Amino acid sequence: MAFKLIISQGENSHQLEVEAAASKRLVGMKIGEEFDAAPMGLAGYTLCITGGSDKNGFPMKKDVEGSRRMKSLLSGGIGFKPSRKGQRRRKTVRGNTISDDIVQINTIVVKKGSKSIEDLLNSDE
Repeated sequence: MAFKLIISQGENSHQLEVEAAASKRLVGMKIGEEFDAAPMGLAGYTLCITGGSDKNGFPMKKDVEGSRRMKSLLSGGIGFKPSRKGQRRRKTVRGNTISDDIVQINTIVVKKGSKSIEDLLNSDE
């Protein structure tokens, strides 16, 4: 399955479609893990997974183990923004492990390469 990879670098963000062959390396990784982005066409870059969402739009949450979906009582943070003080709500969230059900992966740049991301993405087109 192909992923949509969102790469944040400061105030700039870039979107990259990852093919099935390169996406197999990401399956099984957890939020907070770092990986080399060379198979995705970003030579010299190291990315850290910060989150994502599944095919139905449910967000990944770091403190939910595995790749399962569950209903959790939330008082704020990822998946729920309370409108008043003390508000809690039971919301569905996805676990912290990337599986075939995940369609979007959010990452940040940990280590930069020699070329900028714009140059590497534009050279592919």
